[in-house]
Amino acid sequence: MFPIFGFGKLSRCVLMQRVPTPSQRRAVIDVGTNSVKLLVAQVSGRRVDPLLEQSEQTRLGSGFYATHRLQPATITLTARAVAEFARHAADWNVVSTRVIATSAARDALNQDELLAAIRAASGLAVEVISGEQEADWAFRGVGTTPLFAGRPLLIVDVGGGSTQVILGEGDHQQFGHSFRLGAVRLMERLPHSDPPTPGWERCRTTLQDFGEHQVRPVIDPELRTFSSRSVQLVGTGGTASVMARIELGLPSFDRERIEALPLTLEQVRRQRERLWNLPLVERRKLPGLPADRADVILTGVAIYQVLMELLSFPDLRISTRGLRFGAVLD
Repeated sequence: MFPIFGFGKLSRCVLMQRVPTPSQRRAVIDVGTNSVKLLVAQVSGRRVDPLLEQSEQTRLGSGFYATHRLQPATITLTARAVAEFARHAADWNVVSTRVIATSAARDALNQDELLAAIRAASGLAVEVISGEQEADWAFRGVGTTPLFAGRPLLIVDVGGGSTQVILGEGDHQQFGHSFRLGAVRLMERLPHSDPPTPGWERCRTTLQDFGEHQVRPVIDPELRTFSSRSVQLVGTGGTASVMARIELGLPSFDRERIEALPLTLEQVRRQRERLWNLPLVERRKLPGLPADRADVILTGVAIYQVLMELLSFPDLRISTRGLRFGAVLD
């Protein structure tokens, strides 16, 4: 938040003006529970222009939640992905490459093994960020989307191991919380059959119970402060973007079309029902759904459906500018 100064004279106001920040080319590598993602961007003040975005699924959280220990194979895959993305970033002559790690890394008993492997492969140190920092950067990143500037927003970022929920307007973040609920975490907790149809009721009951006892008590009082104004629900992160791609049948990522699409609650319900009634081999063929996300999308879309129902939101807008866009601003 910028400091606010009071000025008695115009001449003093001129002297205290902020010096414009020079434009810089920066990179952020995000080590998530499900995938590793790269953003290379031109940053000028609060403006972020993406130049290169890449993602590789390494499933760092696979087999993790029973013991809270990261597996050697997924550590190796993740370190290799970071090293490859670091090389790509260097090709763009960035002034800095920042590596951040989220839910699985911060919960891991053997976190040091992951950090050592990444440093050995890439020469880069890793910042393991808190859930609160993750929520803050998601809010700042979504705020770079012109569509949402100045509007009251409830932002939901469903990740692999955690879900960030943030309420704010303009530059002011009123509330931010990181819940230990994510698409990979839930999938590992509730293994399902193929097709997964019989597992839906158990998944819905689990999510409704979590929502009633952990989400609603902390979110509802905050939402009531905006009772006279309409709060827009915004989804950010991989799950939300993939939901939009499925709805549009997009064969590849298209930021403009994804962010132009409002998803109604009824569309989210129909999409969830369709996905949960298809076997894995058929889900992998769906236009818009990357084949390597055909398993984890089940719990991701389920989280959005239940949260929309729980909090009575009729539609969901998508922002493709979340955590990494906030981190690259810092």
